[in-house]
Amino acid sequence: MQMKKERDLRFRVLDVLFLLMTVLPFVFGLVLKILTKPASNGIEIAGAQIYFTIPMPMQDFPITESQVNSWIVLVAVFGLCLYFTHGIRAGVETTRQLAAEWVVEKTQNMVRTNMGEDKYFGGFPPFIAAIMALSAFSSLITLLGLYPPTSDMNVVAGWAIIVFVLITYYKMKCGPLHYAASFCDPPLLAPLNIIGEVATPVSMAFRHYGNIISGSVISVLVAAALQGLSKMALSWLPGFLSDIPIFQIGLPAILSIYFDVFSGCLQAFIFAMLTMLYVSNGFAVDDYEKLKLKKAAKREAAAQTK
Repeated sequence: MQMKKERDLRFRVLDVLFLLMTVLPFVFGLVLKILTKPASNGIEIAGAQIYFTIPMPMQDFPITESQVNSWIVLVAVFGLCLYFTHGIRAGVETTRQLAAEWVVEKTQNMVRTNMGEDKYFGGFPPFIAAIMALSAFSSLITLLGLYPPTSDMNVVAGWAIIVFVLITYYKMKCGPLHYAASFCDPPLLAPLNIIGEVATPVSMAFRHYGNIISGSVISVLVAAALQGLSKMALSWLPGFLSDIPIFQIGLPAILSIYFDVFSGCLQAFIFAMLTMLYVSNGFAVDDYEKLKLKKAAKREAAAQTK
């Protein structure tokens, strides 16, 4: 009985630690922003704040708000994953276990639907889930007043480069010569095929970045316009009453639901879908199977000659 109580206590303590690991990074980000954000004279549209710069031999390395907030999201998502998977056991169903299983099943089904056989892409569900979680949370932290890393071109470009490396890896599975020959199909369009290959990460990065930053800019401009309209409409009132932004009540919140919540989650889903489609379409399964059969035949022939 005493041992059971101790196990329950340890379980609850770990639960609390995992929840703190999820929440405290955002608290740290808010405190850091309050302490370092310079005073402004109104609504501003600016990039990520530079906290400090590390001197480097060729070019200085700035530590910006985007990098710090990206790490905040990483730690928070990691803590959330630890919380949902803590205490999972076969034959015991809890709410968190059902939630975790639902996420896993939906991601696996999405990967199977868009990428095909588990034989080649069975390890992709964790990667796709990580992409969607990282992208969605990076956009949603703007609801807390933090700078979203997805509004920084450097961040989304880094994600696109990682995906491009994956695409190239699967295209190279049939060999370097097969990869090079794919640009010459047909030969006259080889330059355009090369440009299209390079344009893949560029288009992925700009699509994600453009949709997120455009929503932020529109929200700020609408809020500024409503503030000015409120001041004009209430200018006849005395004292502080004329400064009440009455027209900012409601509409900015509705816009935030679309631009921050819906659009942020939608762009995360689109980025994950493009990743799956580009990787699966770039992998020539039939040619790869033929190459494997040839290699197996060569090995068998070599073994027989010995």
